[in-house]
Amino acid sequence: MKKYKIGYTTGVFDLFHVGHLNILKKAKSQCEYLIVGVTTDDEVSRVKNKRPIVSFDERIKIVESIKYVDKVVAENNTNKLAAWNDLKFDVIFKGDDWKGTPKWEEYEREFAKRNVSVRYFSYTKGTSSTILREVLLKNLEMQKGDLPSKV
Repeated sequence: MKKYKIGYTTGVFDLFHVGHLNILKKAKSQCEYLIVGVTTDDEVSRVKNKRPIVSFDERIKIVESIKYVDKVVAENNTNKLAAWNDLKFDVIFKGDDWKGTPKWEEYEREFAKRNVSVRYFSYTKGTSSTILREVLLKNLEMQKGDLPSKV
């Protein structure tokens, strides 16, 4: 029997890579039912001041196809307590780069009142959507420089 009944994690899942897969696999190994919130384009723009490269509809389809995922929901609001009000999970999984931050220390206190555990996972070293995005954009810029100019 797994430690938790319902788990929850979220992400943009832009430029899906092995780090994303690792987090979903680890989360599923600890809970019977895994719900994954995929952050909407508008919410990514609001929170990160940039648009995802892969559309929301495509990101949802990718995450839905992962065997470790039982349910996918749109994350229209990054407030995890609001998500809990709707989904009633008993554990939330987050990257360890957030551990010890004021925001997540507050979440830990609030989730403890609701008997919800917070579990942090380490990120896969050397792989991130940010790195992939930077490489992609740099390559696009280089390609533009290689194109012959119009006469």
